[in-house]
Amino acid sequence: MIGYIIRSAVQKILFLSKSRWKEGSIVKTHAQAASQMTEGPIWKRILYFALPLMVGNLFQQLYNTVDSIVVGNFVGKEALAAVGTVDPVINTFIGFFLGMSAGAGVVISQYFGAKDDRRVSRAVHTTIAMTLILCVVCTVGALLALPALLKLIGTPSDVYPESKTYLTIYFAGVTGLLLYNMGSGILRAAGDSKRPLYFLIFSTLINIVFDLLFVAGLRLGVAGAAYATILAQGLSALLVLYVLTKETESYRIRWRELTIDPVLLRQIVKIGLPSALQMMITSFSNVFVQAYINHFGSSVMAGWSSYGKIDKICLLPMQSIALSVTTFTGQNLGAGKVDRCRKGTRVALCMSVAVAVALIFPIWFFATPLVSLFNHDPEVLKYGTLIVRLMMPFYVAICFNQVYSSTMQGAGNTKVPVIIMLCSFIVFRQIYLFIASRVSDSFIPIALGYPLGWIVCSIFQVLYYRTVNLEKYRLTKTE
Repeated sequence: MIGYIIRSAVQKILFLSKSRWKEGSIVKTHAQAASQMTEGPIWKRILYFALPLMVGNLFQQLYNTVDSIVVGNFVGKEALAAVGTVDPVINTFIGFFLGMSAGAGVVISQYFGAKDDRRVSRAVHTTIAMTLILCVVCTVGALLALPALLKLIGTPSDVYPESKTYLTIYFAGVTGLLLYNMGSGILRAAGDSKRPLYFLIFSTLINIVFDLLFVAGLRLGVAGAAYATILAQGLSALLVLYVLTKETESYRIRWRELTIDPVLLRQIVKIGLPSALQMMITSFSNVFVQAYINHFGSSVMAGWSSYGKIDKICLLPMQSIALSVTTFTGQNLGAGKVDRCRKGTRVALCMSVAVAVALIFPIWFFATPLVSLFNHDPEVLKYGTLIVRLMMPFYVAICFNQVYSSTMQGAGNTKVPVIIMLCSFIVFRQIYLFIASRVSDSFIPIALGYPLGWIVCSIFQVLYYRTVNLEKYRLTKTE
């Protein structure tokens, strides 16, 4: 029965994508697709690109969120803590890959904006070849380092076995997540944020079905949640690779032509490596933050985990606008429209701040019902509600570092913004947490380490952005 449902859903999605290609409503001609970002009203271009991206990211976040909701309600708070508090470990490895994929997206978007079909094609094939290598490295490295990382974050004995089980299964099947994200990044670099959305909606719904079957039905616990996640991610990867293989534009994948172009690889690494290291190191620093939280026991851990899921969803609009700025900047810089890049940054910042302000009050007011989605334990509700309400007023600060760093990333200027982020999220935050943990027995000062890092990062990102000449970062300026 489930196999029939999946097969029917895949056929419908592929039919929808194919029919929309023919209509020209998703992927237009090369010139039309590039003009989505390089011409027309800026706020519309950013908004129309960000909306499907936001919905897609929402569904991607629902993978782990659904796992947390199901295990929190059908297994218990220890299982919720096990699934929720492994995020820093997961993001330590995934963060490096996502940084490299961002570098590939910048290179592809700039050459796509410049209408250089030959380099777009070679960049895509180099990117896919690099991804397949990184899949092996990430899987093996994560599985080998897993026991040490769980001990490093001080995972309590009542949570450790389930945390290890979940992560072992997750990383064994992480290839699906990596291939999906890279394939979607290629589509977004070319201005298409809709098809990745369709695939994510499908795979998230499948994840929910599998979660209920494996956890609520077969009582497989956290292992069932992990199996549901990797199966759904694998399906989304197959879908995005299928459409890239059937594509007719310059970013089509021809599997026999997979190769690594040394020049393009250097460009990807030069742009992506700083972001990759920043994401990896920042996530690794969160491992230490998690260790501070774990000191307060499973109730605080579960409350922190519940906040973490709410936080990821609240951040989606701001992050989606920022990701739109990356593609917007890359295409316009490739087309030589530097002034339009600057205007796009200003427009995106205003949009992001407006969204953040609009979110603060309803999330603060409905904090308890939101936390109760994950667990009904009175202690979990108490701590989760407190953390949510403590954090929400600081979300405006995130908008500045998100938008300005994304502009720099779209231009291919990643070194200084990454240094700023590392100093803010690692050096400042770890010094603060070290001091706070010794002058207070409460977890509240520990939790405040997050928003204080956001504020410091935003201040320095704004100051640096005002000194930058975007023109010198054009990959196509001498070609």
